[in-house]
Amino acid sequence: MASAGQLVLPGQPITFARRPIPQLGPGLYSRNDQVRASLVGIPRNDAATLTISRLRPHPPAPNSVVLGSVTRLSPLQAMLSITVVDGVPLPHGEEFVGVIRSQDVRATEKDRVKIADCFRGGDVVRGVVISLGDARSYFVTTARNDLGVIFATSEAGATMEPVSWQEMRCPKTGKIEKRKCAKPENL
Repeated sequence: MASAGQLVLPGQPITFARRPIPQLGPGLYSRNDQVRASLVGIPRNDAATLTISRLRPHPPAPNSVVLGSVTRLSPLQAMLSITVVDGVPLPHGEEFVGVIRSQDVRATEKDRVKIADCFRGGDVVRGVVISLGDARSYFVTTARNDLGVIFATSEAGATMEPVSWQEMRCPKTGKIEKRKCAKPENL
């Protein structure tokens, strides 16, 4: 159960610290004397009405944190299909294109970066938009410890585990592959 002020998912019950229950507005419904969310969002109490406003996706801007999957690699850059901007997922079919250039992969030794040692096709990457690129893409950087590959699949089909900032291990085979790993959020 979520209390008012926390992010809720559709169908999730909402508890109240005080009674009576306020009037229900958009994004909420009552079933079996229990108030539930019908939208993803944060419940807000506007006067005597409780509402949930829909989180609206927006295009990436400089300093936006984005998630995307690697779609294409070249020796100088990796192409991303950006699907999440600042924590808000984009509608299906409305993805943006991001480019991670070799000089934007890490903060040190920029001239020694090999894109093939940092990313593979299908990897899910967390990055920050540094600028609007050309008419079709955004330039993205992974040059911070918390940025880089957050999800990768091994050749054996298993979800890989990070073992250092530049290596991931397959739990099935034990094989180590090179990646530019993002530091896990809980460490």
